[in-house]
Amino acid sequence: MALFSRDSWQVVRSVLLLGCFSVGVAGCQAGGSDSRAGQPPFMSKAASAPLQASEEAPPPEKTDGFDGKRAYSLVAKQVEFGPRPSGTPAIAKLQDFLQSELKSYGCAVDTDSFTADTPIGRLPMKNIVAKIPGEKPGIILLGTHYDTALMKENFVGADDGGSSTALMLELARLLCPQRGRYAVWIAFLDGEEAMKQWSDTDSRYGSREMAAKLAVSGDIKKIKEFLLADIVGGKNARFPRESSSTPALVNLFWNTAHRLGYSSFFVDETFSAEDDHDSFLKRGVPAVDVIGDFTKNGYWHTPEDKLDKISPKTLAIVGHVFLESLKQLQAQ
Repeated sequence: MALFSRDSWQVVRSVLLLGCFSVGVAGCQAGGSDSRAGQPPFMSKAASAPLQASEEAPPPEKTDGFDGKRAYSLVAKQVEFGPRPSGTPAIAKLQDFLQSELKSYGCAVDTDSFTADTPIGRLPMKNIVAKIPGEKPGIILLGTHYDTALMKENFVGADDGGSSTALMLELARLLCPQRGRYAVWIAFLDGEEAMKQWSDTDSRYGSREMAAKLAVSGDIKKIKEFLLADIVGGKNARFPRESSSTPALVNLFWNTAHRLGYSSFFVDETFSAEDDHDSFLKRGVPAVDVIGDFTKNGYWHTPEDKLDKISPKTLAIVGHVFLESLKQLQAQ
């Protein structure tokens, strides 16, 4: 995502330092496995390291079942793949992992593989969508991007890309066995980050692709809301109201957070971010971007965006707010 512009962050980009780009990424192998019960079998040493008391997640029974520790381990798994820009072997491994995890939760999974024209050439990309049927017409769409920024430095994007992807995986684990009034789709979007310099054409490749295809098919009219998460795992995260988001959805999320006792996290301030929700807002879909204030975290788009910046507590709190907000939307 970007605050007005990413010019100052996107100028130092290098494909060469990330190893070979390959169009034939589909042959990469993944380490996905069934993780429906207990701690995930992929729990890394980093993810199992002791945490300070202030970082410990509330127990799942306090957060509608959302397991902050489990979400944290899912961030750690992504970080283990290394930098994950679109079109790289590393992101292909992550794609396989995401699909394996979602299927292990019992989710029905659709994929859309496409090729995007970028300033560094044509790149293969893939949107992955878990689809949960509903009882009535209408779809509540949730989303995250899972790619990381293409940078000269070793950028593993624990918070920017990793945290929101882990959040949506944990939501999928809880939601896929359920049936609500409306269908819920959870989209894992490729290509949010710019390849060189953030612009309307060099960014948000996956969300633009998905919104365009839904518009062509006519299914865009079925999307009741789009609920986006981005940069949601920081230890000291604060979530201002994103000013371009649909006001009614912003009010619903922030009022829910305050009712749950999270007003120190979901603050009554505003800022503006360009992000994947823009692709749906432009096509008339109400949307909200739940995004941490990356302008103040001190590590956004730097090599310091590592696992040590992530808090299971923050992940649990944001996950709880998503679940409670989703309940309200299902009741409308």
